[in-house]
Amino acid sequence: MSVLDDNIAKLDGYLARFRKTGILNRIAGQDAAGSEGVFQTVSPVDKSVICDVAQGAASDIDAAAQAAYAAFADWRDMPATQRRNILIRIAEGIEARAEEIALCECWDTGQAYKFMSKAALRGAENFRYFADQVVQARDGQHLKSPTLMNITTRVPIGPVGVITPWNTPFMLSTWKIAPALAAGCTVVHKPAEASPLTARLLVEIAEEAGLPPGVLNTVNGFGEAAGKALCEHPKIKAIAFVGESRTGSLITKQGADTLKRNHLELGGKNPVIVFDDADLDRALDAAIFMIYSINGERCTSSSRLLVQDSIRAAFEAKLIERVNSIKVGHPLDPETEVGPLISQEHFDKVTGYFDIAGQDGATVAAGGETVGDEGFFVRPTLFTQASNDMRIAQEEIFGPVLTSIPFSTEDEALRMANDTAYGLTAYVWTNDLTRALRFTDKLEAGMIWVNSENVRHLPTPFGGVKASGIGRDGGDWSFEFYMEQKHIGFATGQHKITRLGAL
Repeated sequence: MSVLDDNIAKLDGYLARFRKTGILNRIAGQDAAGSEGVFQTVSPVDKSVICDVAQGAASDIDAAAQAAYAAFADWRDMPATQRRNILIRIAEGIEARAEEIALCECWDTGQAYKFMSKAALRGAENFRYFADQVVQARDGQHLKSPTLMNITTRVPIGPVGVITPWNTPFMLSTWKIAPALAAGCTVVHKPAEASPLTARLLVEIAEEAGLPPGVLNTVNGFGEAAGKALCEHPKIKAIAFVGESRTGSLITKQGADTLKRNHLELGGKNPVIVFDDADLDRALDAAIFMIYSINGERCTSSSRLLVQDSIRAAFEAKLIERVNSIKVGHPLDPETEVGPLISQEHFDKVTGYFDIAGQDGATVAAGGETVGDEGFFVRPTLFTQASNDMRIAQEEIFGPVLTSIPFSTEDEALRMANDTAYGLTAYVWTNDLTRALRFTDKLEAGMIWVNSENVRHLPTPFGGVKASGIGRDGGDWSFEFYMEQKHIGFATGQHKITRLGAL
């Protein structure tokens, strides 16, 4: 039996219970049907129905929010070391079920096992990291003044809503939920409707690890009903969202009446800038990895290649050869590098840019084709002869599609890099240190890597500027979002108090 056949057989075993019972909501430690009935989740591999999913709406969100509110005080007041131990056990539970998580995620999203086999372990790492921060999360400062001993502390903000996307759903769910739980918040999680499987696995693992009922609640459903109700609910104090910039704007509007705190991790049209003095082989490897891995379906992908014109022809020639050699195939095959796109809707969006590129005057130098007719497969695609004002250079395609744009000077590269509505990440390749310092100082991006692909370090801030979002995740920045600052001043003597109305 091949590895692919073995993975398919294992997946069938993992999915058997979902095919029988469907995926139910989980509220206050109990399974719950959806008030709107069910919807079906479909595999992008062959367009087959995976299972029914409970379709929640406002009443389901209300029940979950009430459960999170009821559980909040006890979770907040639980000794920090006890909460830490629960989070560690969640990490251990994730590691124990890493294969199940990875295979389900591949089938539900189309992501290649080559990458998803590590995603579950990254989720465990998120829980371990934030578990280690629990004890000092509420630590503050001592800010002495002439008459007062001023201290600061932090307290959890309360029940929060977490809305996660479909591209790497398990890892991104842990990236939001782990720090919320570590801070002492309770959570209502609304997963993306296109990829609900592993959200169910996460809440099961958490409860098996000893997480009290109501601390993590999962409600499936669509954004216009369940998502809207979560953003508007008065008992939900904050919303952590990962997804499209347009949806992030809508979430801000929906939470305005209840003065929601929002953390929005949104889209990107990220440049990778390659100067002629760079290590070109490493730059080529990194540029390819950051756009074609994860099917190009990630916000930090390097979807615009700005390459200096003196090396453009040679660099693009190597790029075309490599792109044409990327293996497209079944996501459960360990050799596959690019799997199918998530859905029919997204497949239509991505393939639509093949015609748009030609209409704008760009050249389809590689790919630009669909693969087969069973699932939502496309060939990795490269557009050349492009300019930065084309739609393929300005709009987030969110697929395995790279647009190559030449530049002549450092100033021109900087202008083009910043000439977009987005500002999430940027990647700079040069061996000139002073140029790197100058260039990164003026780049409009929340995260920048020099001579590197995106290498995530959990204590560092993650987030963007402009249309790419508001707020930062990672390290203490996560706690700044999920917690409220509190100042307490203690008089150190009998300082003068102005007396009003005294005779």
